[in-house]
Amino acid sequence: MDVFAGMIMRSVYRELDDKTMTLSAGWGHYFADRRMPFAGATGMIATVLTLVCAATAGCVGGAIAAATALVALLIWGGIQLRIAKPINTAQTAAARTGVIPDNARALQDSWDAVAGYRIALQAVVIVALCTAIALL
Repeated sequence: MDVFAGMIMRSVYRELDDKTMTLSAGWGHYFADRRMPFAGATGMIATVLTLVCAATAGCVGGAIAAATALVALLIWGGIQLRIAKPINTAQTAAARTGVIPDNARALQDSWDAVAGYRIALQAVVIVALCTAIALL
């Protein structure tokens, strides 16, 4: 989702007026914030299980790779909770009420500012987990 947002929606939002941008982002967050936590929790659990399996099997390289993935996921989660989630909440409230905040563009710019970090962290997770699986 972050890749889609970073590569596509960021450019789309730049072309929209503040109201349309906020309504689009807000309704997107409304639905995503209700549906995506399951995927995130599943990914976190799978990563922890990969780490446990690698460590139990005595596969040091696999354990290091899985631990790297886990750290990247935790950092991603921290960015999500501290920066993105409050913005998601504000945009969702704006979409639900129709009241567009004066700082609508600044909110989206703040969300966009961390998208690159989130995408990079997700890439680290994928590479690290693939490495862990390959080494097991």
